Amino acid sequence: MAMPFAHGTKHLGKAKQASATAPSGFRSRRTLLVTLLAAIACVGCAGYQVGPYAMFRSDIRTIYVPIVRNDTFRHDLGVRLTEALIVEIESRTPYKVVGNPTADSTLSARFVTQTKRVLTETSGDDPRALDAILSVQATWIDRQGTRLMENQLIPDESLIYTFTQGGRFVPEAGQPIETETQHAIDDLAQRIVSHMEMRW
Repeated sequence: MAMPFAHGTKHLGKAKQASATAPSGFRSRRTLLVTLLAAIACVGCAGYQVGPYAMFRSDIRTIYVPIVRNDTFRHDLGVRLTEALIVEIESRTPYKVVGNPTADSTLSARFVTQTKRVLTETSGDDPRALDAILSVQATWIDRQGTRLMENQLIPDESLIYTFTQGGRFVPEAGQPIETETQHAIDDLAQRIVSHMEMRW
């Protein structure tokens, strides 16, 4: 009865030996993986960003957004675009909008035109479908006056970008111009903030 037990003990010792050598290779691979992850984390601390914020500049943290100037007859357009820009910046970028002109950067905009274009008319020559068209000039600069908005080519190296957006509405169907104008303003804000992304 003692022999089988001794024989089993012998095999058990070999199994322990094999299991002791197997994890050492696994441990070395795990150590290598942890080292690589730590190195990547250190590189990330050096100014690189991951996720959706990787598309934006890492050297800018704050943005001052003055009230959008308005050269049109619609007096409320500037305030509405300013609010839309702040919402877009705060929700889509790593930047913080501040009320201090000495911020890291300044995003300025100005409404140039606001027009309506008739697309179709009724038999009595009344407008049936129209486009509300808004045109805005925008610029984003740092404290030194350097252009930061770079996601579009400007032949003359101007600081100013022009954005035009239209919203279609049909008065006969009960679609008011105010609703479509707001849609156009929101679209303009999205496009302006999209041009704050870095060009790859």
